[in-house]
Amino acid sequence: MFKIDKLNVKIKDTDKKILKDFSLTIDKGEIHAIMGPNGVGKSTLSKAIMHHPDYVIESGSITYNGKTLNDLTTDEIARSGIYLLMQDPSIIDGVSNSEALRTALKERGSDTNLYSFITKMKNELDSLNLPKDAMHRSINKGLSGGERKKNEVLGLKVLTPSFIILDELDSGLDVDSLKVVANNINDYLKENKDTSVLIITHYSRVLDLIKPDFVHEMKDGKIIKTGDISLAKQIEKTGFTGVNEVEPSENYE
Repeated sequence: MFKIDKLNVKIKDTDKKILKDFSLTIDKGEIHAIMGPNGVGKSTLSKAIMHHPDYVIESGSITYNGKTLNDLTTDEIARSGIYLLMQDPSIIDGVSNSEALRTALKERGSDTNLYSFITKMKNELDSLNLPKDAMHRSINKGLSGGERKKNEVLGLKVLTPSFIILDELDSGLDVDSLKVVANNINDYLKENKDTSVLIITHYSRVLDLIKPDFVHEMKDGKIIKTGDISLAKQIEKTGFTGVNEVEPSENYE
């Protein structure tokens, strides 16, 4: 179980609070989506979970499978099984995809047999329509914005996390690329049924491809409404201002 309880987060070295008594519970195997306009704290949430140094947790807790994440380092959080697919993946020059992923597997004690690893990488590159030489390139170097997102999914499928955060997955992806990425994630979820997902998005189009169990609307640093996919469709139709503000159900407080 992944649980956030009354989390308050501010930007480092400022008094600007972004998340305000934010609470959310995601059970094993569930897919949750958070929607909201710019500036309500959606991406701050993903960064706070992964302990980004620019964001400070003032109070509240983040726990995963009973372990408190508040004071863990980013690599410790990742080793616990949490994977963030970033909105704008960075280029890391001098470190190849294969080196980074094989090292990550080794650090957590997973099998790193070279033949098995290369075979897995080649198969996943094919499924994502990425060039074979992406395996040996510096991370994201020479890749388009859409290919960088695919490269993030490559890491997901190789590292096999149990909790996935998709921060604006559809950003920078054309329709065809979004389908490729979503199909790969859905295939992964079919094979790993206990994996939980948190989707952060402005739009409902990604939710037509990766179907959530719950949709939450966020405003002013916290969840103001919870529903199913119909809530996303209502938001798409009327905009965020057209959704009545009500308290979320007790399960998500």
